[in-house]
Amino acid sequence: MAGIANSSRIMTSFLLLFLIVLGINLLPAFGPPTWSIIVFYGLNSDLPIASIVIVSALAAALGRLLLAHSFRFLGGRLPEKQKRNLGAAREALEARPRNMILGLGLFALSPLPSAQLFAAAGLAKVRLLHFTAAFFAGRLVSYSIYAATAKGRVPSD
Repeated sequence: MAGIANSSRIMTSFLLLFLIVLGINLLPAFGPPTWSIIVFYGLNSDLPIASIVIVSALAAALGRLLLAHSFRFLGGRLPEKQKRNLGAAREALEARPRNMILGLGLFALSPLPSAQLFAAAGLAKVRLLHFTAAFFAGRLVSYSIYAATAKGRVPSD
């Protein structure tokens, strides 16, 4: 019976982590950084670090993807000049595969806020799977570093 209760507690912790990170990444601005939630969970729970990182990266990627899709709906309300500019930006980015690869590399390594990049990608109607995949891969790396560093700095008992 204790094993079932422990399993239920762990699943609830992962679900709560997923929902918190998803909610933060749905915000277009002014949300707390996801890494702070990861560090908090790493320091205050007995969940495995690798699982925290994977769940957080999945939730963050889904949140940003949904954010970009929501901005696609807003794109219809923009003035024609801005629509043309966004279309030209999309065409320039997608004209050659090399441009997309360079753009994705910059995106994965960029210090620019991801919410604004996803909002712009949504408005420009850029193919979002590439952006989301680059974001997810980049977040796996950065979240791993944050989580491992947090655990490494805690004095051992």
